[in-house]
Amino acid sequence: MEASNGHEIPKVASIKTLADSASFTVELRRACEEWGFFQVTNHGVPKSLMQSMIDTCQRFFDLPEEGKKEFQTRNLLDPIKCGTSFNVDIEKVHLWRDYLKVITHPEFNSLYKPAGYSEVSLEFSKRTREVATEILKGISESLGLEADYIAKAMNWDRGLQILAANYYPACPEPDKAIGLPPHTDHGLVTLLIQNEMGGLEVKHKDQWVLVNAAPGAFVVNIGDQMQILTNDKYKSIWHRAVVNNKATRISIAVPHGPSLDTPALPIPELLEREGQAPKYIGMTYEKFMELQASPAGLKKPCLDHLRVKHN
Repeated sequence: MEASNGHEIPKVASIKTLADSASFTVELRRACEEWGFFQVTNHGVPKSLMQSMIDTCQRFFDLPEEGKKEFQTRNLLDPIKCGTSFNVDIEKVHLWRDYLKVITHPEFNSLYKPAGYSEVSLEFSKRTREVATEILKGISESLGLEADYIAKAMNWDRGLQILAANYYPACPEPDKAIGLPPHTDHGLVTLLIQNEMGGLEVKHKDQWVLVNAAPGAFVVNIGDQMQILTNDKYKSIWHRAVVNNKATRISIAVPHGPSLDTPALPIPELLEREGQAPKYIGMTYEKFMELQASPAGLKKPCLDHLRVKHN
């Protein structure tokens, strides 16, 4: 489907005064229910740090292939891995992306090259986790729960955080390629930034909408674990990355999830209040991630594998 620019992208104005801001909760609830994603401004992370993270990842992708070879692995939970999605042997539509994925919580991992990566990624990871923590509090309150409810239920202190950099070079035939195909994120929430070359599209009312985020904003996606917790009240957002033939696009996504041994289940208090039966069975976050990467997970959405089948 063609992308449309005819929608106003939801914005949550500030998280600095979360505890005192009823408007934050209202805006958050509306964005989660109607879109499954939003953008956050006034989040307290310096634009200079966000730009430094993008620039540092650019320097990584600029390294010669031999310099990146030691990080090339496809094991799901390796602390550091990089690779390419491009495979002409199996693709009908070329996936035009290289990637770097580094686990930064519960244990911080980093690269020793390029110079400065470790320092920048440590500060960026800490600051994005602070933002994600505040967003999680806001989501809990928007559901009528205590602010720390989801964090406690999902063992947030041991939760998985990944710094994932995506590199989309200019594509000579963008109509024959895509950066990332349509997908949902596996975690609770994902924070995303990108350089000046846009390319993120979200699916809204069966139409692909190009996301033009405000300068310095974080785009925040609701993930599959949150959809399970809320029993479909807040749905994970389908999104994709498109490419262009003009310039390189770099995006940095920071997915945040539960601890690997924690299963997400519909929140009992919400079920009772709404008079609903649970729509999902439980599965640990690690097993869920493995499912997503498996042939079964590629054939149909992972949430469909967990959905309760009512007679």
